[in-house]
Amino acid sequence: MGVFNRRLQLVAMAHLAYSVDPQWTTCAEFGVSVSPHQRGKGLGAKLFGHAVMHARNQGVSLLFIHALSENVAMLKIARQAGASVQRDGSETEAYLSLPQATLDSQISGLVQEQMAEVDYQLKMQAHQFREWLRTVQEIRQGVRDARDAARGP
Repeated sequence: MGVFNRRLQLVAMAHLAYSVDPQWTTCAEFGVSVSPHQRGKGLGAKLFGHAVMHARNQGVSLLFIHALSENVAMLKIARQAGASVQRDGSETEAYLSLPQATLDSQISGLVQEQMAEVDYQLKMQAHQFREWLRTVQEIRQGVRDARDAARGP
């Protein structure tokens, strides 16, 4: 899962890693990274909420977070979600029990995915328009320069 700015630069990203161990098939690990200049805007919390919804709808019942103890932002997100947080020196682990998926969570997940796709497509179209406009401006400048050169001094 990712967050793109209007210039289509990836500024925040999250992942869910599902266990391959048959004993832990309903567990997943959450990780997130936010560009330093984008921190403090709630992007990590939004990605966490999206990941929780996705994991829940995929049958995950336990979400696991492993973070450095100094990662106050991530630990705050986990605590606010109701996770059990266990600190062990420089590292901290958080465990969040997820409720079973419901029709509401399934529909909400689908709506979130569709809204994210619409947002990305709008940003892509705006980016393409800006590129087209830049090309038109370059052509116009080239025509002006050629016209001025043809007139001579």
